[in-house]
Amino acid sequence: MSQSLGKALQILDRLADSPASLDELAEAVGVHKTTVLRLLRTLAGEHFVFRDGIHRYHLGSRIHELSSRGLDQREVRGIAAPHLLGFNREHGHTTHLCERSGSEIVYIDKLESHDHVRMASRIGLRAPVHSTAAGKVLVADLPVAELGDLLAALPFTRATENTITDAEAFHAELDRVRTQGWGHDREENERSVNCIGAPVRDASGRTVAAVSVSVPNIVLTDEKLVELVPSLLAVTERISRECGWRTSDPSKGHPV
Repeated sequence: MSQSLGKALQILDRLADSPASLDELAEAVGVHKTTVLRLLRTLAGEHFVFRDGIHRYHLGSRIHELSSRGLDQREVRGIAAPHLLGFNREHGHTTHLCERSGSEIVYIDKLESHDHVRMASRIGLRAPVHSTAAGKVLVADLPVAELGDLLAALPFTRATENTITDAEAFHAELDRVRTQGWGHDREENERSVNCIGAPVRDASGRTVAAVSVSVPNIVLTDEKLVELVPSLLAVTERISRECGWRTSDPSKGHPV
């Protein structure tokens, strides 16, 4: 990768966190302001960045266009979209579609709740696998060796007082996920927010994504949320079938 390209990518990465001034970008990238300004002019010319009225730079429309097109190219996202919409319309709670990236999940789609309470999650945001329902679902199905490597490197960072913080307890939690076929987050990633998650499988039977439902306690109790598990499993089975998975094929096993 050329130096200029690398610095330009660093600028975009910095602006993904928040708008920034020329001085702040120069400090973040570690080069002189004149170099950063030259790169910014090139990026602005292609609409990757823009400068506002108080001389702060933001991500531009081209970034958002590429992001949207990239997400649309994810096959599972396109297949899941109408099913998630129907589920969200029926139940009215925040619904996510997630994939795993190493020791984190990535939200690749989100449908907002129908009430006035909004979750902090957004498309592209990452969260730990050990404290999220979707994360548990996505790692429960990993081969033993791959799961062992992942857990050995997992920091088990505590997000709330309910977060699982050691490998032995997480192994036990994953056993529960495999047995019951769905994952549960009991205020483990965010205080006062509970979540359930279920797997989406491809033709090989591998878990390639997870659908999760997140609800604050003030909207729905955890006990009431768990009552949605049959509906959630039904929608993930429909998505999985369109991804090529067949439950009638014993060689492909059962959901997590």
